[in-house]
Amino acid sequence: MITVQEFCKAEEVDEDSVYGVFVSYIEIYNNYIYDLLEEVPFDPIKPKWNSCSTPMRNTDFVPPQSKLLREDKNHNMYVAGCTEIEVKSTEEAFEVFWRGQKKRRIANTHLNRESSRSHSVFNIKLVQAPLDADGDNVLQEKEQITISQLSLVDLAGSERTNRTRAEGNRLREAGNINQSLMTLRTCMDVLRENQMYGTNKMVPYRDSKLTHLFKNYFDGEGKVRMIVCVNPKAEDYEESLQVMRFAEVTQEVEVARPIDKAICGLTPGRRYRNQARGPVGDEPLVTDMVLQSFPPLPSCEILDINDEHTLPKLIEALEKRHHLRQMMIDEFNKQANTFKALLQGFDSAVLSKENYIQGKLNEKEKVISGQKLEIERLEKKNKTLEYKIEILEKTTTIYEEDKRNLQQELETQNQKLQRQFSDKRRLEARLQGMVTETTMKWEKECERRVAAKQLEMQNKLWVKDEKLKQLKAIVTEPKTEKPERPSRERDREKVTQRSVSPSPVPFLFQPDQNIPPIRLRHRRSRSAGDRWVDHKPASNVQTETVMQPHVPHAITVSVANEKALAKCEKYMLTHQELASDGEIETKLIKGDVYKTRGGGQSVQFTDIETLKQESPSGSRKRRSSTVVPAQADGTESEWTDVETRCSVAVEMRAGSQLGPGYQHHAQPKRKKP
Repeated sequence: MITVQEFCKAEEVDEDSVYGVFVSYIEIYNNYIYDLLEEVPFDPIKPKWNSCSTPMRNTDFVPPQSKLLREDKNHNMYVAGCTEIEVKSTEEAFEVFWRGQKKRRIANTHLNRESSRSHSVFNIKLVQAPLDADGDNVLQEKEQITISQLSLVDLAGSERTNRTRAEGNRLREAGNINQSLMTLRTCMDVLRENQMYGTNKMVPYRDSKLTHLFKNYFDGEGKVRMIVCVNPKAEDYEESLQVMRFAEVTQEVEVARPIDKAICGLTPGRRYRNQARGPVGDEPLVTDMVLQSFPPLPSCEILDINDEHTLPKLIEALEKRHHLRQMMIDEFNKQANTFKALLQGFDSAVLSKENYIQGKLNEKEKVISGQKLEIERLEKKNKTLEYKIEILEKTTTIYEEDKRNLQQELETQNQKLQRQFSDKRRLEARLQGMVTETTMKWEKECERRVAAKQLEMQNKLWVKDEKLKQLKAIVTEPKTEKPERPSRERDREKVTQRSVSPSPVPFLFQPDQNIPPIRLRHRRSRSAGDRWVDHKPASNVQTETVMQPHVPHAITVSVANEKALAKCEKYMLTHQELASDGEIETKLIKGDVYKTRGGGQSVQFTDIETLKQESPSGSRKRRSSTVVPAQADGTESEWTDVETRCSVAVEMRAGSQLGPGYQHHAQPKRKKP
């Protein structure tokens, strides 16, 4: 127990009033209000039923019923049916507090051995009632009674499930605690925003019983103070940070203080005035005071017969008293008449005032009766609305549960559809890749087969054409003339004068895809006006051939870079590789340089030229010094030396899959006779 010290006592207390102190203790558990001071009676006739639908034993605990929040005619919130106990001392108040503290719900968690599972509110209510005009009895007017309330609120701390390891009922309690604290913070934020920016947003007090109970305090009917508890442990840094942020928000909320109403119409100090008046029997009589004002009587004792002075003195004193008495009677009569006139005027004034007050009282009684009827009607309406609200809350809870279930089911279906859609896209991409790969493979195979077949047919046609031409030349020549051996120059001129068959034209196989058309003839002088980037890697081998690729106005680099590509419009890469016959094969890969949206450059390859070097040493035949006889059909023999053969040029075009080009041979020299 705490001992009240002298400096803790209140001063300047109005002594013309009487006071009473009442305490109550409630808790808010799972958003329901319970009375901790309620004594639950046990009814032996009507059995109690537990959650298993079986009757409870006499020793079983009967859970208390939750209380409802109501609003009085002054729009103040209170708990209906809550137990309020009047206390006369601090010891009695603490005894009531500990009695309710034993019923408060606490549980053991991973972080706290006695963790509060509810918000508790200990209310101390001070009632002030003024005394009447005499200072003896309490004034029987409800409007003059003043009630002050101090609410000590113990908020349960916010919890993280992963730290407290709560399950079942503990998990549900933690969710309700966090939800009520979140609603309290939301109300604070809305109040601060309304005060700072002048907005008029609705404060969501009804979202939680905690904020709904203390709505009047935040609306200006009270004063709010908050004490924050912070744990200095490093493991609780996140929780402490959130609590401090919440405390910072509450500091910026201003609550207007109410204006105290004064008790009017009564004279202060009336209690002490009646106490100082004392009993009526102790007051001195008016006659005694008048007799004391008369002159004293002389001595009336006569000891001598011849005494002539005593009687005259007594007569003189009595005459003076009689004269004074007469004067006092006259003055008294005058004052009595004056006072009587005043009393008559006062009586008439009081009578008129009584009539006026009686008329006012009649009007007030009519108004009060009408207000009582209106209050009864409103209370009935309020009960009906509260019943409807309870039904709507239950319906809303059911609908919210159905909504959560439907949302979970919808999310599950959406996830399933997303997985199916992703599987479908992957399957489509894989099938598209397989189709594209198979199509390209068969297109290349068809092109290769067509090209090979066309090359074979053209070569056969060319051989037949050459044989026919040789046969025609033999037939048309006169046989009597002895053939002379022409010189190399003349033979070459004859070769140029003779009509030769056209070289085989490659068959262009172009599928339906977006493949650029093949240019049949390549002009090297077409790019004479463009700027080129000649990319020659350092690993290339210099060939000693007569025909070397040469591009004028070119920038020669060993490694492609963005600076060189930005200055040119064309690009050429010199690539060397070893052919199947062991000779070096040089490929010139050409392309156009384009600028990209990001400010860079890109190269689109458009043409490939292949330069191949062949060694004729393996197939060259030395010419014999003897004359070779002519063939039986009149034709000459095959070519006998390298000079009768022409050079070989190979060219590949963009988009063509024909492989190496076609060999063009010159007319064979005739054998010397």
